Amino acid sequence: MRQAVSLPLWSLSKDLTKYFIAICMIKQLAIGLMLSAGFTSIQAQSIMLSSPSGNIKMDVENTSRLTYRISRNGKTIVATSPMGFKFKNEADMGLDLELIDQKEVEFNETWAPVVRSKHASVTDHYKSLSLKFVEKSGAKRRLDVEFRAYNDGIAFRYQLFPIGEVRDREILKELTEFHIEGNPKAWVADYKKYVGPQEQEFWPNLLNEVPNTALAGLPFLIEIDKKNYAAITEAKISNYPGFYIGVNKRSSPAEVIRLATKLAPLPYESEEGVKARFAQPQYTPWRVVMLGSSPGSLIESEIIQNLNDPCVLKDVSWIKPGISAWDHWWSGEVKQDMPTIKQYIDLASAQGWPYMVVDWQWYGKFNHPDADITKTAPQLDMPELLCYAKEKNVRLWLWLYSSDVNRNNQYKEAFALYEKWGVAGIKIDFMDRDDQEMVNWYKRIIECAAEHHLMVDMHGAYKPDGIIRTYPNMITREGVMGEENTKWSTRLTSQHNVTLAFTRMLAGQMDYTPGGFLNVTKANFVPNKLPATVMNTRCAELAKFVIYESPFTVYCDHPDHILNQPGADFLKIVPTTWDDIHVLSGYPDEHIVMMKKTGDRFFLGGMTNSNSRTVKVKLDFLPAGQYELTSWVDAADADREPRKLVKAKKLVNSKSSVSFKMAVNGGFVAEIKAIK
Repeated sequence: MRQAVSLPLWSLSKDLTKYFIAICMIKQLAIGLMLSAGFTSIQAQSIMLSSPSGNIKMDVENTSRLTYRISRNGKTIVATSPMGFKFKNEADMGLDLELIDQKEVEFNETWAPVVRSKHASVTDHYKSLSLKFVEKSGAKRRLDVEFRAYNDGIAFRYQLFPIGEVRDREILKELTEFHIEGNPKAWVADYKKYVGPQEQEFWPNLLNEVPNTALAGLPFLIEIDKKNYAAITEAKISNYPGFYIGVNKRSSPAEVIRLATKLAPLPYESEEGVKARFAQPQYTPWRVVMLGSSPGSLIESEIIQNLNDPCVLKDVSWIKPGISAWDHWWSGEVKQDMPTIKQYIDLASAQGWPYMVVDWQWYGKFNHPDADITKTAPQLDMPELLCYAKEKNVRLWLWLYSSDVNRNNQYKEAFALYEKWGVAGIKIDFMDRDDQEMVNWYKRIIECAAEHHLMVDMHGAYKPDGIIRTYPNMITREGVMGEENTKWSTRLTSQHNVTLAFTRMLAGQMDYTPGGFLNVTKANFVPNKLPATVMNTRCAELAKFVIYESPFTVYCDHPDHILNQPGADFLKIVPTTWDDIHVLSGYPDEHIVMMKKTGDRFFLGGMTNSNSRTVKVKLDFLPAGQYELTSWVDAADADREPRKLVKAKKLVNSKSSVSFKMAVNGGFVAEIKAIK
């Protein structure tokens, strides 16, 4: 017999209200017991999602508006922050929502990238929470949100839906914010405007000192404290604009600093105008908060690629990473003639590199209504160049101006022609936008290039988003203040070069175009003088080939400056893809030391800022056995003669430690091979 619940001896006829209050209290207690036992309720207004290891937690609340909060090891990373959208001719979305469905899943698989930027095998392990909402009143619009908790970060994305017979819904603003407590340091690249090549320094700033007018690019690195680092970025951008960070400073110490999402507007729209249009169900990109205990741990993360779809290409045998020579554009005056191009083909052949990039003016007029990307300039014989390159075991890449590619969809005819020629890839330049229309243009170009077995290197580009997993022919891109800037600027300092690894590189591949072998001191550096020079040591230049992520790496300098010069031998052996990587030490603006592995070979690379530095590297990452370590290290007088280096060999094992002294603006590299 079921036992009755004991209640106070109230008279139901006299106090029916108190009776119902008591019943409600009992129901609430029962629901609480169910939740504590592991059950969830669709009416729950606060839902928690944990990473597989439990170290990262996200709390989602749906009260008067939809919000989220992120913590790591009990430390608040992102305080309670709003979500939602502002639409044209619609009410704001994210308020007064009813949760109609929720689903929690744990996913764990291992996959192998076609192009190994960091790892030969990638673990994709997360817990996800999918929530479906509908507005309680008004238009009853639907909004879905999926959250994923990884052991190295949090990601979430929205799904939006059409309304009735409306042709397009128009987004004016995404209301997603990232609220940060305290006043931590962040590394901020202020692009100032939405149109541009995304080439800036990432300067260290206290958040409350960043101007309200800043338009900060991603990734946005934050030092929450010395045990917690976060980087805000995005993944899987599709039919949606790229986003930037606007910093809304607090007016009192008790308030959080609000990092607001600022979307690139459509062409011909103002900053406050329409950012995206859609008439079909639309996913936003993933909003990603990478998390780690050190800034170096973020470099090792694969969360960006994990948030993209698996490879859709059936045949990937033609996608082959490697180093490329690059014609006379960087090192001197532009010369597009047969002898010059052949000289650079010879450089690639002598160094054992598979590629050579033929840059601007190969088809004559560019960025011009009469430009024709299917015809070579009169002074060039493309069949002869292609034949010459083939004899040297080198394949050509061709540079293209984006407006010439896009004009009358000329790329369709051109890409088919390049495939017949045997061209390996295309380098497209001067897009300088990441609005919704440009994002969609990228995808059309990448897909068409894949149909014709062409790899792609985007310059004047926006940051990567992990698309290399889905379309591995999108093998690298610029969107970085790289070596070309040394032709006209003093901005490419060693501090900048170190910081790039902890900031821009978190988004993925970057075509920095390293390799300047005319190394000078900062005092002797003169911009706008040819041939171009670089103000770091030769060894720091070599280290960029280890540290910077770019499966297609373009060497910038002239053949006469590298052939038979100290360090050229290292560039014959260094790979561009990796089976494993580890950041051994480092901090933005200061220094970085990395270990990377390919097959049974290990490589070390280190760079420092304008201070000389000695680092001690433990070799405990080596398997058991004996190894030979070959090092290229700054010479003792490299502070004054930065082209000088010392090459040495020594025997080591997993118990060994090796010290490397880096000169001012210096670096080092090493190769470690097993003794068989």
